[in-house]
Amino acid sequence: MIQNSQTKRYLLLAIGTAAALFLLAIVAFALIGLHDQIHKADIALVLGSKVELDGKPSPRLRARLDKTFELYHAGYFPQIIVSGGIGKEGYDEAFVMRDYLVSRGISKDCVIVDSDGTTTFASARNTSRIMRRQKLESVLVISQYFHIPRSRLALRRFGIAPVYSAHASFFELRDIYSLPRELFGYASYLLRHDYVSTVQSPL
Repeated sequence: MIQNSQTKRYLLLAIGTAAALFLLAIVAFALIGLHDQIHKADIALVLGSKVELDGKPSPRLRARLDKTFELYHAGYFPQIIVSGGIGKEGYDEAFVMRDYLVSRGISKDCVIVDSDGTTTFASARNTSRIMRRQKLESVLVISQYFHIPRSRLALRRFGIAPVYSAHASFFELRDIYSLPRELFGYASYLLRHDYVSTVQSPL
């Protein structure tokens, strides 16, 4: 009985420690994402998100685009990559993003459309190819705060440096679910080994 009781205590201690470490990691992720690293860059990358059924950017996506607009007009970058895919609503996120920025006064010539950015990995890969083609070095990525660490990791793994970041000023209850999901996503990106071969593939 004593041995069983000790085993149970050790098990509870281990579970409690793991839970505490997990919560600390989530808090650290949030703080990293909220701490913007805004500097002048050769180009910006704004990552896609949901488009509404009427074809307009969702509030989450609009917040990313508004942050992009703000930083563009502050002179932090001369070009913008809008990266996304076709969502279940049937709209190409990248074109919706471009049209929104153009409607706010940004020249269409300054916006590069990446319609193959179906994942963060794909967006980072495509951005790397675009930047190599144009001989660019630095990028400023714009997304939700919880998405920033994984986005920065993917871009760095594709050989881009420096990588700066800014988070969209938009928060919702869904963030409670998104933060732990991003933690697992970040870990999976750390374990990926296909960055180099993808970077070296033909343009």
